[in-house]
Amino acid sequence: MEQTLEQYDAALNKCRDIFLKKTKDYGTAWRILRPKSLTDQIFIKAQRIRTIEETGENKVGEGVVDEYIGIVNYCIMAQLQLEMGASDSQDLAYEKAEELYTTKANLARELMIKKNTDYGEAWRDMRVSSLTDLILMKILRTRQIEDNDGKTIISEGLDANYLDMMNYALFALIRLS
Repeated sequence: MEQTLEQYDAALNKCRDIFLKKTKDYGTAWRILRPKSLTDQIFIKAQRIRTIEETGENKVGEGVVDEYIGIVNYCIMAQLQLEMGASDSQDLAYEKAEELYTTKANLARELMIKKNTDYGEAWRDMRVSSLTDLILMKILRTRQIEDNDGKTIISEGLDANYLDMMNYALFALIRLS
């Protein structure tokens, strides 16, 4: 488990670094997006990964690693938007965005440790393409929950699905490194 934590933290730190650099460049323009829009952004990233996996073609230039990083960061943004709601302005200071990112990243890490213990690191034996498919399935579940106004009868909610997608993307980043 120690190796997993080191690899997980390294992948997460790479995602965090990109998030923070983009926050310096763009501010928190993502605050205008509703959670549904962020779900669609995650879908676009995951669908692009799947297309590249199936066709072997990459005409845009950014590889699947960049897309998995995008999934991680969009999942954190979506979790934050679930809590704070969309805003018409960039009302989040850089330092606060950094603090909130860390809070959500720590939640995902804690969940990963629990599930990884229960599942015995089964993800290490999975194909990366299966991790992509699991992300796409979670997106479809998330969309259905969103269409149900966020209500579930027995299932986990939106936040849990974003955490799972984030962890699957981090597992893929570890596997690809």
